[in-house]
Amino acid sequence: MLARERPDRLPRELKLTPPLLEAFQQRTGAADPAEYFALDVRDVFLAPPAQLPDFSPYYPEGLPTLQNLPGWEVGEWGVGVKGCSTFHFVHIEHPMRRLSTVEELQRYPFPDPTAPPRHQHLAGEVRALHQRGLFAIGFMEWTIFEIAWHLRGMEELFDDLSFNTPFAEYLLDRITEIRCAQARLHAAAGVDLLKIGDDMGTQISMFMSPAMYRQWFKPRHAAVIRAAREIKPGLPVCYHSDGKCWDIIPDLIEIGVTVLNPVQPECLDLAQVKKQFGDRLVFWGGIGTQTTMPFAKPEALYRKVQETIGVLGPTGYFPCPTHVLEPEVPWENILAYLRAVEEYRFS
Repeated sequence: MLARERPDRLPRELKLTPPLLEAFQQRTGAADPAEYFALDVRDVFLAPPAQLPDFSPYYPEGLPTLQNLPGWEVGEWGVGVKGCSTFHFVHIEHPMRRLSTVEELQRYPFPDPTAPPRHQHLAGEVRALHQRGLFAIGFMEWTIFEIAWHLRGMEELFDDLSFNTPFAEYLLDRITEIRCAQARLHAAAGVDLLKIGDDMGTQISMFMSPAMYRQWFKPRHAAVIRAAREIKPGLPVCYHSDGKCWDIIPDLIEIGVTVLNPVQPECLDLAQVKKQFGDRLVFWGGIGTQTTMPFAKPEALYRKVQETIGVLGPTGYFPCPTHVLEPEVPWENILAYLRAVEEYRFS
């Protein structure tokens, strides 16, 4: 599939939000959808640090014990998250919002992915997946732009890019350094694909101009890809961006991206994407989670999935929902998606 050659069968993938996962478990008695549906891919991750630094100096007054407050989660970057799930509709507390100087950034407790307990399991995990005939993905989304604005705040980061460039350069370079180390660790573990990504598109346009992307983020994304391929030459690289990211697809190809995800049909013309870039990219996604998966009737969904396979594939295409499935998606639609992919007949 990654070589854009006809596969023996089409792969399948889906992920569920917590409410839908709970409904799945109640309905099936199984714990893991990937195992229950015999899906073809698995993500592998670095382990979290054994102990987090004290990020309380970076929280606003009134939240000094955010790491211990019910409902809040604080990860290794110090970003506080509170909401209904770990996927969407969350409140984010940006720990760098009140910083203003490079010296303050230099004192910030950035994560260290190179500590052996964080990665020494990876090679064995990948090896075990391969023994089962599964495809292992080194998962590194929120690579640079997204973690930067989670740390800093969206408005503050764009202000930095325009008016406080030494601060922005230090922050983005420090993140890139960490991500390069992670990419090397995934490559050394033998993953089949490295998945990076930063959402660059809204429903109607990009978050930033293509020129701003090329100045600030393209070279850093290229560095992460280069770091992985220094360890594992030719490693396929998937780039994830929701939304309308059309303007930078040629840039992604130029820096070595080989797989584009999720190819959101609400924002991109799938036929145009295939015609323009199908000789250089594999497409991963294409089945709308804003439209088709929650709202189509099962029979219509079945036809839409097979139609999409015909547009984006069947070679060089991994047909799956464009994002995690939200609670509104009916069980019958999940089964219709899986059946449509399984029953697709190559002409």
